[in-house]
Amino acid sequence: MNNANTSIIPAIGRALMAAIFVMSGIGKLLAPAATIGYIASSGLPFATAGLAVAIAVELGGGLLLALGIQTRLVAAGLAAFSIVTALAFHHAIGDQNQMIHLLKNIAMAGGLLQVVAFGAGAYSFDNRRAVTGNRQPA
Repeated sequence: MNNANTSIIPAIGRALMAAIFVMSGIGKLLAPAATIGYIASSGLPFATAGLAVAIAVELGGGLLLALGIQTRLVAAGLAAFSIVTALAFHHAIGDQNQMIHLLKNIAMAGGLLQVVAFGAGAYSFDNRRAVTGNRQPA
């Protein structure tokens, strides 16, 4: 077994990437009116449904990513979510703050695509299932 198969680094990376999603999901859960208003002000329809989707994706996806459950699929979904939200909410690149948020979302998508490519790592539920089921680790 090589260092990549036993390292704690992928688990730390997943936790760090998941933190922004989990915190954002909790924030939306605690202040739904503010989020609904922001979605509506961006001109998107069905703001209340958008809030529910955002909470599910951010909170659910973030927790699944941190734990390493269905990691590649979850990371792909979070990457797509990051790109969509970047383009929908942070497209005013003349505003330096919006440009930073746009680039942050794009960078997060890039990191998540690394997880898609290389899997969850040794310390994950995906790896535990693979080892106990004699399948290739995720």
